[in-house]
Amino acid sequence: MREAALPQVPSESEGAMLSVLGTRAFLLYRVDEPEHRRRQEVGAERLDSIPALACLLGLPVGLPVPVGSLPEQTEVRDLPRGAVEWDTDLVTRRAVRPLAVDLVVVRAADPRTGLERAGRFAPFCRRAVLLDEVPCAGLDAIVAEAAFYGIGVLLDEPDGIRIALEPEAYRPLRHTAAAWHFVEELYGRLV
Repeated sequence: MREAALPQVPSESEGAMLSVLGTRAFLLYRVDEPEHRRRQEVGAERLDSIPALACLLGLPVGLPVPVGSLPEQTEVRDLPRGAVEWDTDLVTRRAVRPLAVDLVVVRAADPRTGLERAGRFAPFCRRAVLLDEVPCAGLDAIVAEAAFYGIGVLLDEPDGIRIALEPEAYRPLRHTAAAWHFVEELYGRLV
């Protein structure tokens, strides 16, 4: 599966098979090494709270902000250790996403089930479905439906995995605490 997905992702991507969002999926991801090292050096606590991540998204990265100017002063003061740096009455956000998910591949025997499961990852990354069997009839319809949702289609054939449809590039409309939380959960399990 990794070999079939490699043309779709940066060469430095690592792969792992995990149960995520209620389905078993193969994830290709890259750890943000500077952020990983920073977290280790400062003994950062886990960022596993959506409200904390939403608070962080309201702060610029690396720019000191007067705490008194922030409407959510209490939330900023309660952020986990290592997320921000304090200097008297200034706070500077240091935490960023610790990894990037380049592609998620969901394996399925049934195309509809595969598309539904791969669709769960739409808010977070590029996605594809690997079909165990090439449907005798209706491959064009499955590829058309997958294309509508931006999901790639990989076919497991006797001579290897064939790409029937490339996955659409992931372009988030906005950065959300939920998407960051997804990455933090994976980071906690993968690193």
